[in-house]
Amino acid sequence: MTKLNELSPSRGSTRNRMRVGRGPGSGKGKTAGRGVKGQKARSGVAIAGFEGGQMPLHMRMPKRGFNNPFAKQFAEVNFWRLEQAIAAGKLDPKKPIDGAVLVACGILRRQKDGVKLLGKGELSAKLDITVYAASASARAAVEKAGGKLTVTKPEPKPSPEA
Repeated sequence: MTKLNELSPSRGSTRNRMRVGRGPGSGKGKTAGRGVKGQKARSGVAIAGFEGGQMPLHMRMPKRGFNNPFAKQFAEVNFWRLEQAIAAGKLDPKKPIDGAVLVACGILRRQKDGVKLLGKGELSAKLDITVYAASASARAAVEKAGGKLTVTKPEPKPSPEA
């Protein structure tokens, strides 16, 4: 067993710090490996993407599309994942299933803005499941298996006609 006073880092895992600007004998004196003058020889340089005054590439490229900052992020669950959990005994198909149950049994890491049920895989168990949204194939498969699907997503309000 190793004693505390005999501990040391693995061979080659640590190196001594390079001391620059300490005279010509060090091999890193005078300009300290930075070349001569200019912005990059100074401290505090931040010129990523700068192209000498020319319009940078990221600004020349056309911008397309729209990124909605208010878009909802869903935690998606497929049937094959539910079946896997039922087979492993982590999920009880007789009890009602919602986002909190899916997180508790380890199918989801977090609920995000809501759980969306997708129809990939086979569904053999009769489930009573409550989710924020579900695909059309998932709805059909749950009903076909004799289960009950409750979707909590609010219906879009009709726009007021002027």
